[in-house]
Amino acid sequence: MTFTHPLVLLLLTIPALLLASVPYRGVGLVLPFDHQPHPRRRFMTLVLGALDCAPALLLASAIFLIAGPQILKQPKNARELSNIQFCLDVSGSMNAEDRYTIAKEAIENFLKVREGDAFGLTLFGSEQIRWTPLTKDLNAVRNALPFGNPQRQPLHMGGTRIGAALRFCRDNMMSEAERGDRMIILVSDGASSDLGNGSGGEESDITEELRTAGITVYHIHVASDPIPEEVMTIASGTGGEAFQATDRASINRVFAHIDRMRPAKFNPAGTVPMDHFAPFALAALACLAFHLIGLAGLRYTPW
Repeated sequence: MTFTHPLVLLLLTIPALLLASVPYRGVGLVLPFDHQPHPRRRFMTLVLGALDCAPALLLASAIFLIAGPQILKQPKNARELSNIQFCLDVSGSMNAEDRYTIAKEAIENFLKVREGDAFGLTLFGSEQIRWTPLTKDLNAVRNALPFGNPQRQPLHMGGTRIGAALRFCRDNMMSEAERGDRMIILVSDGASSDLGNGSGGEESDITEELRTAGITVYHIHVASDPIPEEVMTIASGTGGEAFQATDRASINRVFAHIDRMRPAKFNPAGTVPMDHFAPFALAALACLAFHLIGLAGLRYTPW
């Protein structure tokens, strides 16, 4: 055991002197009112002596606590942060079939099982809005989701440009993300105006850029239409997948599947000094309780 402030232990001389004086305390003034001899009760003498020691022991416990006791201990494994970016489509078509509400609820449920990870939120349509930077304060993401309602978006957000949104998220994650896994969860319901031009060059370039940045893309398609082939190419090319989910049950299953595929990692932590207050705090409470019992009636009187 070590102490953060070892010099404080020099104050232990005070309770030591108090304890040393207890055996030499006098018996007080004897007043035999009944003129009868009384036997010496050794057990009661020991109990009363112990009660006299309680304040000194309480002071000693307080000094140990102030000195900051520590022991070498291996803490729980530290969590390796996963940086997850929600790329949420807020174009006008997300109003259909209650798609946005379903997606919002699924994201909220996913946040509950990934406590400790860092999340960010990007809203996109024809343009992109960096709504929530990467943060471990998940309430910030939850509280931001209602503002992504497609009914509240300006006219220039009415289209869908997935390619531009993925590049926008990549740039943000490169500048903000801490070490750890990087993942983009793309939630959209339609084809992109800046992908699928026939040559396949754009999605190939985007896939390579994301792969170089160490970013995995998962796509959740919240529409009954087939998943756009170009988005499937990007997702599979980065090591992710594309899923079709058109109702609450299916989209929750998709998020559960992603959680199993990309679990939070834990890094082993070495042995480090950790506070060890519990034994001294319990000793102080026991001394205090013992002293209070003595004050209730078990104490020496002057006669």
